[in-house]
Amino acid sequence: MRPNSLRAAIHRGDVLIGTWLTALRTPAILALLKSAGLDFVRIDMEHGGFTVETVADMAVLARSLDLGLVVRPPVANREWITQLLDIGIWNLHCPQVDTPEHAAEIVAAAHYAPMGLRGMGPRGTATDFENAGSPEARAFANSEVFITVMLESRKAFQHLDAIAATPGVDALTLGPHDLAQELGVLDSPDQEQVLDKKRGELISAARKHGKVTTMLASSVAQSRKLRDAGIQMIAYANEVEVLHGAFANVVSAIRGS
Repeated sequence: MRPNSLRAAIHRGDVLIGTWLTALRTPAILALLKSAGLDFVRIDMEHGGFTVETVADMAVLARSLDLGLVVRPPVANREWITQLLDIGIWNLHCPQVDTPEHAAEIVAAAHYAPMGLRGMGPRGTATDFENAGSPEARAFANSEVFITVMLESRKAFQHLDAIAATPGVDALTLGPHDLAQELGVLDSPDQEQVLDKKRGELISAARKHGKVTTMLASSVAQSRKLRDAGIQMIAYANEVEVLHGAFANVVSAIRGS
């Protein structure tokens, strides 16, 4: 089986730059983004209209491109985790993780024994069509899966240290918009100050427990700020925002407005 290129880059200490994929469902977009220099692409199945069939096709292409492909499932449960892993996704971005118990359930669903109780799938994309039934293959799969958990609520931050300490969780992040909404600061002058404080708490917990931190950035300036703060995975905006902004600027320039 091919190793997980994203995990390998993290292990080398690389700073990875990627983006969210929220609307464009053609697998060819992955080749374009790889050519542009991105290290990873994160598919949003929670808020985007991606089917499992589309993601499965993208997984095959991403493996051949050696491009890190991350997927946020609609729900971080055993059913979704099993299906995504079995179609060839190495990297899971798990939403709405409020407790260490939920984090442990995610880890168990994503790993074979003795780390967990992942369901036994057949030979397929996840195994590069090699034999999946050997102890060596299962151990390799366990070593390559990369789990990120999202803290998006007040309750999650009350359990931050315990979630960060969960064995098998590889990375931490926060959901800035959902968290701002719950904390009552969404679209207020205090939003960025409050979120920066939460980012600092999360970074400290990640460092304490030897975990990676990944963050969403909406500008180049914010991306550089996150990089300088030690964030190893930076997801810059999404394909819709980048395309819309670029074409809006071009049209405005051409029209002279």
